[in-house]
Amino acid sequence: MNLFAIFEGEVRRALERLRERGELPAELALEGWTVEPPRDPGHGQVATNAALVLAKPARTRPMAIAEPLADLLRRVEGVAEVTVAKPGFVNLRLDDAVFHRVLRAALRDGERFGLVDLGRGAKVNVEYCSANPTGPLHVGHGRGTVYGDALAALLAATGFHVTREYYVNDGGAQIETLARSLHHRYREALGDAVGPMPEGGYPGDYLVPVAHALVERDGDRWRDATEPEWMAPFGDFAKAAMLARIKDDLKALRVEHDVFTSEAELLAAGVVERCIAELEERGLVYTGTLEPPKGKAIEDWEPRPQLLFRATAFGDDTDRPLQRSTGDWTYFANDIANHWDKYRRGFKEMIDVWGADHGGYVKRMQAGVQGITGGDGALEVKLCQLVQLMDGGQPLKMSKRAGRIVTLRDVVDEVGPDVFRFIMLTRKNDAALDFDLQKVVEQSKDNPVFYVQYAHARIRSVFRHAAEAGMATAELGDAPLARLADEGERAVLEAIAQYPRTLALAAEHREPHRIAFYLEELAGAVHRLWTRGKEEASLRFLVEDDEPLTRARLALLESARTVIAGGLRVLGVEPVEAMR
Repeated sequence: MNLFAIFEGEVRRALERLRERGELPAELALEGWTVEPPRDPGHGQVATNAALVLAKPARTRPMAIAEPLADLLRRVEGVAEVTVAKPGFVNLRLDDAVFHRVLRAALRDGERFGLVDLGRGAKVNVEYCSANPTGPLHVGHGRGTVYGDALAALLAATGFHVTREYYVNDGGAQIETLARSLHHRYREALGDAVGPMPEGGYPGDYLVPVAHALVERDGDRWRDATEPEWMAPFGDFAKAAMLARIKDDLKALRVEHDVFTSEAELLAAGVVERCIAELEERGLVYTGTLEPPKGKAIEDWEPRPQLLFRATAFGDDTDRPLQRSTGDWTYFANDIANHWDKYRRGFKEMIDVWGADHGGYVKRMQAGVQGITGGDGALEVKLCQLVQLMDGGQPLKMSKRAGRIVTLRDVVDEVGPDVFRFIMLTRKNDAALDFDLQKVVEQSKDNPVFYVQYAHARIRSVFRHAAEAGMATAELGDAPLARLADEGERAVLEAIAQYPRTLALAAEHREPHRIAFYLEELAGAVHRLWTRGKEEASLRFLVEDDEPLTRARLALLESARTVIAGGLRVLGVEPVEAMR
């Protein structure tokens, strides 16, 4: 029950009535305005800027629309008061009964309260994480992974048919480097004196157990083999081991992808060649010579004919190479083929989550998707900024300090998946984020995940105490909600009513952090009411000699609890029953 969507409909009907009466031009498009909470809560619970937005196209003053609009809205059921504020805002104060209906809907729907069918079953592919399978995940991967996973859950909760995808970048030279690095560790495991890891190799110790596993399987079979002999099997073994580790780390973070797509398999299946042929048929590929890069000198750049994609036809700054001088396809060509493969699997809407360092790649990939799908498919890219890992307010350098945090898994094991996921969603994805290992586990109101989970746990404790006292805690849908007369109770009611709108906006704008912000606000309203109840006996949740009032307050708390639980689950965070 989205209160704001309901009153948006009422405002639209009132505007249509004004148009029918000739007070607005017959040809006026009633678009572009909003219904939302007023900036000042003292003005009511619902406000619209329709008069301000429509005044210019209607060739009139905003107040000339606002006043008759307010008159019509005063007749709407559930509206207690309508005021007009210059230069043309219309503010509505609603009857308590409106919020009581919202609360009963929350009791009825449980954790499904607020879910809305925005997507209407539309298929959307969300690709996230997609780290190269050459090493363990780090904290930077973790932020994009949590954002992508929460976004996928948010879209699924609002009516989209979502597929979560991981693109395995295993078709480039990095897998050969990985194979050589494993071969070095393999020789070490056999006891050979091979010295330090060669320059350009992957020096991390994470390949040591992989090498020992290979020795256990194959013994010294590869000791005297030539590189062409061991390259493929070592690459396959290392890649499989790294992917297994990545999947295990993702599982610890409560992340599961529906599809793992291999770049190497797309290449082997000839998908890239067919993709380029499709672009050629569309007249989007030609052989040409690019101008030298602007703004910087590149010593090894030389003008040469190349196979190019007409990216400029779709708004990119320059046309883009599809093939290297070696004859291999560029990463760009492979990436177009990957998205073409998604499109052929039925995904017209694709969302990729990338690190902020890939920002310069966005235009060309969106151009590539437009080109290969004939404009029928669309790629939306969400960039995630870096995470600054802190320890007690001091930057924590990512190094091999004994037993200290290096990988994503180390961080998750230290603070837990709930804390990691929630904190990663306390900032917009394109804003920098500090993650302090000490502060995120503090049990204080300054720690948002603790603050929200504690509200849920507190409500659970109230119900446990009620059960111990023999009070009825079931079937609260018929509780006398008119007994909820305190301003703190009203604040919780109004906060609950905000959830459906918040959920819809978070999905529309691809901003799961809105849910985290909202949960903090709802938790705050619950905590403030709890505190007042400790200070004033009349505001206690359980009133022994007034069962109707107790049932009304339990209904309020249960509604708040289900909203908190539902919001947390969208973020991939488990609501807790008790704090320890």
